[in-house]
Amino acid sequence: MSKERRIIQVEERVPLAQGIPLSIQHTFAMFSASVLVPWLFGMSASIVLLMNGIGTLLFILITKGRAPAYLGSSFAFLSPTFILLENPNYGYQYALGGFIVTGLIFCLVALIIKFVGTKWIDAILPPAAMGPIVALIGLELAGSAASNGGLILTDTYTEINPKFIVVFLITILVAVMGQVIFRGFASALAILIAIITGYVLSMMLGLVDFAPVAQSEIFALPNFMLPKFNLEAILIVIPATLVIISEHIGHQVVTSEIVGRDLLKDPGLHRSIFADGFSTMLSGFCGSVPTTTYGENIGVMAVTKVYSVWVIGGAAVFSIILAFFAPASALISTIPGPVMGGISFLLYGMIAASGLRLIVDKKVNYGKARNLAMTALIFVTGLSGAFVQIGNIKLTGMSLSAIVGMLLGLTFYIVDKLGIANDKDEPDTIE
Repeated sequence: MSKERRIIQVEERVPLAQGIPLSIQHTFAMFSASVLVPWLFGMSASIVLLMNGIGTLLFILITKGRAPAYLGSSFAFLSPTFILLENPNYGYQYALGGFIVTGLIFCLVALIIKFVGTKWIDAILPPAAMGPIVALIGLELAGSAASNGGLILTDTYTEINPKFIVVFLITILVAVMGQVIFRGFASALAILIAIITGYVLSMMLGLVDFAPVAQSEIFALPNFMLPKFNLEAILIVIPATLVIISEHIGHQVVTSEIVGRDLLKDPGLHRSIFADGFSTMLSGFCGSVPTTTYGENIGVMAVTKVYSVWVIGGAAVFSIILAFFAPASALISTIPGPVMGGISFLLYGMIAASGLRLIVDKKVNYGKARNLAMTALIFVTGLSGAFVQIGNIKLTGMSLSAIVGMLLGLTFYIVDKLGIANDKDEPDTIE
């Protein structure tokens, strides 16, 4: 019988020879999603890679090295930024001003949480609500993984290519079987090995285009840009703050479940939210995009059981290096969609499974009507495609589900306080 893989805990250092490939594995996981945001905005990815790396190092510093998280480019600000880019009176510099104000709001929320505490989360978001919300973080991303893998017809993939399916399936197979078959350190590198395998197979099938590498310069200086502030532009951007806050809390909960520690208490939700907000402010001042904790890297931790902030910090250093060394960045960008789609398919599924694990670990009593209704409504809200429009921001998926969960949790809390619940003596969890 094989021994269970050893867990590398949050504060644990790993030998340099092992740490480098583990960090590169995280870099690969975040790269495609993180550089997609600046590409959509028509800007250079170098400044984004630089600020993502710096933001991640600041996050680790501010959270005292107790909360493993990689900060990548946020997708929540795509819609308001496009609105400003399409307006001839504005432009990306005005979006930067909105990003800075958003980061400031994050810092103010962190200050409030520091004095109010986090007990309100347990009351408003009990396990019957938090479990499905965490699961939805992965489930709502599953479609994008399948789309990137070429399994769904899109504007990019107008027909199903059998080669894409082969690469997609082989990549997943290596990643999954690596967890079962590989021994020792190799099992912790299963994701990286799967990416390399998928890449080599893609080369053999003629799916890799090396033109970006040939056309890139050796060194590239990030393009810094000064922000501009306008009240109307700021009001267009800041509603996305609600999306990021709910996403941040969900990510911290699922990471807590994975590493086996309550990160909301130690180092504290106020520290992690402040770090996220400070990183976003700094990115805005330097001409980059807002940052957020990345589900892809949470998925890597769930698969590999390597939670070390030193490994995450190494990935941040590699991101900073990529910002200046263009050929390396270009080489990573040549990884075909079916490879990263296959990896993402697994990583997002691991996040979803972590939400279900939270429900199991907390022993949620589904014999209690409120728990069953809460979980059911959250799942249906998140997966139905329902949305609520607030100004230029569309709340849907996990973000809308988090709000629904909070409203339900608050309603049941008030009902309990009024003493009118017919199940007030029935336990929420099964002992």
